[in-house]
Amino acid sequence: MKGASVPAVVGMPSPLFLWRFKAILFLVWGLCCCKIGWDSVMRMSADLRDLFLYEVFLYYNPLFLVALMIWLWGVNLWVFAQSSVNYVKVFDLAQTHLSHREIWRVLLYAILLIVLLSPFDMFYLSSRFYFLRTMLRIILPLQAITFPDFFLADIFTSMSKVFSDLERSVCRMVNRQVATIAWFEADSICGSHSIAIPLVLVLPYLCRFFQCLRQYKDTKEKSCLLNALKYSTAFPVIFLSALKYHVFPDQWVSFYRPLWLISGVINSLYSFYWDIKRDWDLSILTRIFMFKSPSTWTSLLYGRNWVYYWVLGSNLILRCTWTYKLSAHLRHNYLTVFAITALEMLRRFQWVFFRVENEWNKMTAKQNFEMSSDMPSESDRLLESNSHTV
Repeated sequence: MKGASVPAVVGMPSPLFLWRFKAILFLVWGLCCCKIGWDSVMRMSADLRDLFLYEVFLYYNPLFLVALMIWLWGVNLWVFAQSSVNYVKVFDLAQTHLSHREIWRVLLYAILLIVLLSPFDMFYLSSRFYFLRTMLRIILPLQAITFPDFFLADIFTSMSKVFSDLERSVCRMVNRQVATIAWFEADSICGSHSIAIPLVLVLPYLCRFFQCLRQYKDTKEKSCLLNALKYSTAFPVIFLSALKYHVFPDQWVSFYRPLWLISGVINSLYSFYWDIKRDWDLSILTRIFMFKSPSTWTSLLYGRNWVYYWVLGSNLILRCTWTYKLSAHLRHNYLTVFAITALEMLRRFQWVFFRVENEWNKMTAKQNFEMSSDMPSESDRLLESNSHTV
């Protein structure tokens, strides 16, 4: 008698294969859309094409950069989830927090204000409430500053140009200057002379500045004042640049532009030093020049020393180019400004790894110290044993 036939097992594609297949389909779709759009743009006249490209850049680059920052934050969370850094504890998140998987899914809804402010228990209500609560604490630092408060405020300083572009877009829509050349004129309502440009640019730095003062009030640590001084060095960079449209050209060239350059150098170097020495707590510069092996290098990278040389060089260069972006009189070089803003997102992306792990290391060291202080010393154990013997 023949044995019962065994049904053939149907092989199911692996999740990795499905993910790659969807990624390839998305890439092909994106390339087709780009090709169709490019052909349509190239059929326009030169003047109309320049106006169209600038309009597209004006209204869509802020949303793209916001989406880019959220996506990079998702990558940060994914790396932390794969390592020993407990970012949930660092940020004091609830167990139902938004993980790196969900943050990519909610990416499409990030540009919709109604989703962010929705009171209904949908679209990760706890995460939206956490974000809005932190935003309120940043704007009104009326209570003790926590790590998530100034961490998010630091990220906002990297997005100051994005906020300024959003304000410019709203201004042109409100004043009916969409698809017109009125805003090319410096003295128009939404032109380069507008005082709203430097005010919006400086707002994230101002919030961070007041956070540092609040921290000094609570802790009396002088490092808080030095940190506040770092953020205040961005003020002259922003406002001196805006003065170009309010002073005579010869005054700008002979007096204000040199001051702008000096303030930009001071801001870049001070910020670079603070990143390396304070935010990351890495004595890399001293160790490199003394040809010593760093003992405090991060465990995230597992001995990949070349990454530190890359971080040093790229952070210094991007800190210097960031000054370019904060300058209102250079806004018309929009492609260059867009590239620099995107690179600043990447600089902040790599900054997050070292900053969060540094905070995690501090929390771990404090916890270990408290545990060791609770343990009885050797002399206490000897006295206790002698008392039992007697």
